[in-house]
Amino acid sequence: MSCGCGRTFRITCRKKRLVENQQKKSRRGKERVDVSSAEMCSLAQMQMCARRERGGEGTRFPRAGGPHRGCRHRAEACRICDNDLAGTFSDLTEFQVVALFVFSPPATLREFLHPHEQLMPGGVSSPVRAFKSVGGNPVVFDRVKGAYAWDVDENKYIDYVGTWGPAILGHADDDVLDAVKATMDKGTSFGAPCPLENDLAKMVIDAVPSVEMVRFTNSGTEACMGMIRLVRAFTDREKVIKFEGCYHGHADSFLVQAGSGVATLGLPDSPGVPASATKATFCAEYNNLDSVKKILEDNKDEIAAIILEPVVGNSGFIKPDKEFLEGLRELTTEAGALLVFDEVMTGFRVSYGGAQEYFGVTPDVTTMGKVIGGGLPVGAYGGRKEIMEMVAPAGPMYQAGTLSGNPLAMTAGIETMKKLKEDGVYEELERKAKKLVDGIVSAAKEHGHAICGDYAGGMFGWYFVDGPVKNFQEATKADAEKFGKWHRMMIERGVYLAPSMYEAGFMSMAHTDEDIERTIEIANDVLSQL
Repeated sequence: MSCGCGRTFRITCRKKRLVENQQKKSRRGKERVDVSSAEMCSLAQMQMCARRERGGEGTRFPRAGGPHRGCRHRAEACRICDNDLAGTFSDLTEFQVVALFVFSPPATLREFLHPHEQLMPGGVSSPVRAFKSVGGNPVVFDRVKGAYAWDVDENKYIDYVGTWGPAILGHADDDVLDAVKATMDKGTSFGAPCPLENDLAKMVIDAVPSVEMVRFTNSGTEACMGMIRLVRAFTDREKVIKFEGCYHGHADSFLVQAGSGVATLGLPDSPGVPASATKATFCAEYNNLDSVKKILEDNKDEIAAIILEPVVGNSGFIKPDKEFLEGLRELTTEAGALLVFDEVMTGFRVSYGGAQEYFGVTPDVTTMGKVIGGGLPVGAYGGRKEIMEMVAPAGPMYQAGTLSGNPLAMTAGIETMKKLKEDGVYEELERKAKKLVDGIVSAAKEHGHAICGDYAGGMFGWYFVDGPVKNFQEATKADAEKFGKWHRMMIERGVYLAPSMYEAGFMSMAHTDEDIERTIEIANDVLSQL
C-alpha cells in the first residue's frame, strides 16, 4: 500500500471474522502482512484504524487526526509527505485493520545511524547535519557527482547544499580529482613550504581586492581565529563589533548571537564560553547603521574592527543594502578601526573577487575558505600588506598550523579557481540561482504561502514569511514548522536542501536547467499540499 508520496508500507492487521473478545486475546498472534517489498516510507510514525461498516460496500476510513466511530485508534497523516491517508487502503475489505504503522528508515540507513549515534555526539560531526530543526533522521551519503548525491540506499538527490558551498563546479569534478591524484603521489602533507602555496596565494591576491598578502589555515573557523587576533594586534584595541545572526566559526569570541547551527538548535550562546571571552564583543543589527554608530559612540577609540558576513549565509540568506556596506566602510575609517569581511562562504562564490567585488566595497581584512580548497579542508585570511606583516614570523602576532598549506588542498583550490576564472561563470551561476528562486517563490505565492527569496551569484535562499528579510530578527519570524514540512517533503521527492531555515543554498556549474525545472515542478507539488 502507498500514500501520496509514492512510498509503500508494511501493515499489521487482524481478520474481520475475529470477534471482539478474541481480538483482545490474540495480540501475540497478529498476522504480519508485507504489502510490498518496495522501499519503506521512512522516518515517520503514523497510526490508522478502519472498520467495515455493516452493509457497506467497503471499508470506510476516518480522516486524519479524528477517531473512527466505535474505535479508540486514530488516523494521521504521513509525517513525511503530510498526506491524509484516510481511504488509502480501501481495497482491504476482508480485514478489520487495527494497525500501528511504524515507518522507520530503510535497513541499510538504520545500520549506519545506530552506530553513528553511539560513536559521535548526535551521530554527526557537525550539528546542523543532524536534522534536529526539520525532523527525521539525516540522510547518509554514499557518493556524490556533479549536481547529485546518492545515499547509502541508492536514492538519488538533486543537491543544493554542495558540501555547504565548496562544490561550486559540481561534486567530484574530473579535472580537480585528476590533479589531486597526481599530487597525492608526491605525498599528502609536507609540513614545509611548497610551490603550490605560492601558486594559490598569487591567485587569491590577484582576485580579491583587499588582499595583498595571505595566510592559509585549515578551516574557516581557524581563519577567523587568526583574523580576530590580528586586528587586535594591529590596532592595539580589544573590542570588536559583529552582527546578530552572522556566524564566524565556533571560537569563543564569536559565539554571541551567532547564526548557523547555534540558531538552528536554538542555543542562545554556548555553555563553556567564559564571560571574559565575549565581554569585548558587541552585537549590532545587520543592515542598520544607527545600531553600529551607537556602539562606536559608546566605545570611542576602543573598537578594533567591525566584522561581518557581507552576504549573510548563516541566518538563511540575507543580502545587504549596498549603502549599509558603504556606510560601514566610512564609519570604520573615521573610527580608526578595521573593516573585516568574513568571506568564508561568499568568497569566489558570489563573484570571482567575492562579495567585495560584487558590491564594490573593499574591506581591510578578509577571511576565506570553502571554495578556495576545492572541496578539501582549507581556510585563509588576508589583507593589506602592512596589516599582514604583523603575522609571525614576519611580525609578533603568532598563529600556526601543522597541515596549513597542505599540497592536496592547494591543488584542489588551484584547479577549481582556474575554471572559475573563465568568462561567464558567475553570470551563469546567478542566472540559474535566479531561475530557481523565482520559480519557487512564484509557485509558493500561487498556493497562498507567504514567502520571499533572493540570490547573489551562486548563493540563494528563501523564507516562509512576507519579506524582504533584512536582518536576523526578521528571519526568526519565518514559519519554521512549515519549513520543516517543506524540507521533509522535498527530500522524499529527491531534492536535497539544507536541513535548516538558517542556512543558504548553493548553485553549481553542474546544475542543468532540467535539474532546476524538475526542482520547481517538485516544489510546486509540495507547496500545493503544505
